[in-house]
Amino acid sequence: MGARLGSGSDDEMAENADINITPFIDVMLVLLIIFMVAAPLSTVDIPVELPVAVADAPQRPSEPVFITLQEDLSLAVGEVQTTLDGLVMEIGIATMLNRDERLYIRADKAVPYGELIAVMNVLRAEGYLKVGLVGLDEASAPPEALPETAETQP
Repeated sequence: MGARLGSGSDDEMAENADINITPFIDVMLVLLIIFMVAAPLSTVDIPVELPVAVADAPQRPSEPVFITLQEDLSLAVGEVQTTLDGLVMEIGIATMLNRDERLYIRADKAVPYGELIAVMNVLRAEGYLKVGLVGLDEASAPPEALPETAETQP
């Protein structure tokens, strides 16, 4: 509370019901200065030219085992056509029952995700845990294989 001085004929000081906002203004000015100093620091970008990393592609085995899942959901191990039930036998023949050999799955982009997972579940159940998925690299893909983008209008 504040006090009024010399406003009346009484010798006693009368109470003032007004709020003293001076400390509030002081705090607000300090916060304003802090935010004015901190805001530019949070948006500063330091320009750095990063070197280009050129990593060689990992070496594939001399004769990789490819499992191909076509659009019509037909399966092939290498060049041998098979079914989901016969997949285990064909994989065993192709890998000579070596469960540590890496397998590569090539699936058409129109194949439902559930069918791809069904093939991977069969492989996992048989102990083949090293499974890779094969896709096209954007740089080497023909233009018609790339995903369609929104056309820009001039």
